[in-house]
Amino acid sequence: MPDGASDTVRSMGICDGRVVVITGAGRGLGRAHALAFAAEGAAVVVNDVGASLTGEGADRGPAQEVVAEIEAAGGRAVVNGDDVSDWEGAGRMIRQAIETFGGLDTVVCNAGIVRDRMIVNMSVDEWDAVMKVHLRGMFCPVRHAIDYWRAESKAGKQREARIVTTSSGAGLFGSISQGNYSAAKAGIAAFTIVAAAELGRYGIKANGIAPSARSRMTEEAFAEMMAKPESGFDAMAPENVSPVVVWLGSAHCDVTGRMFETQGGQLSVADGWQHGAIFDKGAKLDPAEVGPIVTDLIREAPQPTPVYGA
Repeated sequence: MPDGASDTVRSMGICDGRVVVITGAGRGLGRAHALAFAAEGAAVVVNDVGASLTGEGADRGPAQEVVAEIEAAGGRAVVNGDDVSDWEGAGRMIRQAIETFGGLDTVVCNAGIVRDRMIVNMSVDEWDAVMKVHLRGMFCPVRHAIDYWRAESKAGKQREARIVTTSSGAGLFGSISQGNYSAAKAGIAAFTIVAAAELGRYGIKANGIAPSARSRMTEEAFAEMMAKPESGFDAMAPENVSPVVVWLGSAHCDVTGRMFETQGGQLSVADGWQHGAIFDKGAKLDPAEVGPIVTDLIREAPQPTPVYGA
């Protein structure tokens, strides 16, 4: 496989025998994830509608190319062209995994689009389009997968199921001209920790990543940062992120409800919202008292990470 993936599928990888659905897997990060899972022994459903960066059009060619690469290396994969934000389409995708490969173990939610605009210029259609792909396009396949995993658990065949979502630094810290994208990615992060809390009883673990890597989205927004170096380690190559995703999607993953920032060879656990210092008057506050109290509380609180682009 090209771009740093193994030339042949490993006979005993950490995902040997697992079945994985990856959304938005025709290009960029999703493509890298598909190749990496296959190299570790997984059977992969390569989902991609083949839309443009802003969500228009359809082309199964990129997904078919990924499947061809996996099969040429001795792996198992199949194309799925359903719209992940369509409830029935997402259901077909999950059923395809089960019917083609005999089960389902991991769902990687990677599909996304951008409609970048400053908030003062953003239309409601640009807002809705991003929410639909990122949030509805995550919920629909995950919800169908949960139905299958719950049924398996109740039948005494509990699977070591894994959900891997894709947030972003924009979702964790915000990004100028990406109010819609940042809000959607923040929603994904919150959904992930709720899913982890609710679904553990069924053997399901849910974690997310906030990756920094070269993609159609980032090449345009951060051209200089994402430029491929003439020599040496290509820190922004998408395949650098995939080992983390593969581990999170494997039965080896023993954590849940966490968000991981990953870039190049770097990996860290993002520290989410925490309760800050508390002022307690023991009685109702007067509006005139609030300002000085806030000043003191902010003085005690850690400085937030700046919004990207600010």
